[in-house]
Amino acid sequence: MNQLSRPAQDAPPRRRWHPWPRSLAGRTALVLLLALTVVQAAGLTIHALDRVDLQRFAQEREISQRAVSAWRTVLLAPPDRRAQMLAELELPSGLSATLDEMPLARPELPPMPPPVLRRLRFDLFANSPPRFRPRELITAWIPGGPSFAASLRLPSGDWLNLRIHLPPPRPWHSETFLIAFAAMTLAAGLLILWAVRRLTRPVRALAEAAERLGRDVNAPPLPEAGPSEVATAAHAFNTMAARIRRFVGDRTQMLAAIGHDLRTPITRLRLRAEFMDDDEQRRKMLADLDEMEAMVAATLAFARDESAAEPTVAVDLAALCRTVLDEAADGHPDLAEAIAYQGPDRLVAQVRPVAMKRAIANLVGNALAYGSAARLTLSAPEAPARPLRLAIEDDGPGIPLAELESVFQPFRRLETSRNRETGGTGLGLPIARNIFRAHGGDVVLRNRPGGGLVAVATLPG
Repeated sequence: MNQLSRPAQDAPPRRRWHPWPRSLAGRTALVLLLALTVVQAAGLTIHALDRVDLQRFAQEREISQRAVSAWRTVLLAPPDRRAQMLAELELPSGLSATLDEMPLARPELPPMPPPVLRRLRFDLFANSPPRFRPRELITAWIPGGPSFAASLRLPSGDWLNLRIHLPPPRPWHSETFLIAFAAMTLAAGLLILWAVRRLTRPVRALAEAAERLGRDVNAPPLPEAGPSEVATAAHAFNTMAARIRRFVGDRTQMLAAIGHDLRTPITRLRLRAEFMDDDEQRRKMLADLDEMEAMVAATLAFARDESAAEPTVAVDLAALCRTVLDEAADGHPDLAEAIAYQGPDRLVAQVRPVAMKRAIANLVGNALAYGSAARLTLSAPEAPARPLRLAIEDDGPGIPLAELESVFQPFRRLETSRNRETGGTGLGLPIARNIFRAHGGDVVLRNRPGGGLVAVATLPG
């Protein structure tokens, strides 16, 4: 078995915050929503500008028409009734008219801008019949706001002063428009989210199939349906999975044949060793043959990965851990006091029981062989999406940090002794990691701050 490796004491680096979502669906939805926002803002701006122009045109047209009407009313009315009739006129908002002796628009004031003059249609006075034309027309811009003045001189010498104030446009005065706009935006956003989730569903299915294939090489194939790109990707994935299964099957068959062929000469050597006269040499040879047979068996078990064919069932993981520790204490009575369990009395998890027992036994055996202790701590998931945790501590000396991952390589032994009592076969940790990864978890090795090593195994909660 492998010697437990020294852990990394530093905490894993925190993942940097990034404004982009991690999933393809989230990124696609965000891009489409941003595009929708930009398009809606541009459309809203164009609509607002059109409404502003329309409101300006309607205001100025009404003001110009009412101004002409007020002028003709005053011009045709008897002089003694002009003020009364002018007061009785209904003028629109932004227009007021008074009859004064002096003009409101004086030459020293800034002139009315030509665009405003054209829009207010004061040329109508100049183009009127001679009897309706004012004796004099003065226009001016009153500083301090969009206010203008127009003074028209009557034949009697009085002045009709028109005060014109153009109120700011209100493009969003319609509440129903804003409600309809918000409802349309919300509907478009929901449609985008639904469409993105539906379109990225094949990608999620492909990722899930790849994860299943990593756990079980005999996982069912992907359905080759849907759009042409999705069907092509599914077909390529299924072809790859079939090739992997064929490769694994060929390798297992080859190793099984090699193991079968090796057992025959080992058996013959064992029989010959029994007839040796030298007891010490016979003992050493039989020990070497036992080690060779154990290595062959472990190699075949690692290659076949028999746990993959075992069904997953609900297992009380706490009881399984206590059973492994009890068996370890029976096998190492001198270390029984250094074997302990800490955790819940019952913790059910979906696992392959025989494979999981083997993985835990390998980790406990490593701790006892190289650390003279095995203190197992089982922790329930802290949250529904968090994994459950299994830690096995020992009192070993540890190894260099550079060997953290190399000890998980098959036949990698940091123990220099080739004695099977100490050196093992170099397959304990690889088998344990393969089993935990097949369950969707993992195994890592860490140093304990107070000395010793800890093997931390995780399983999906």
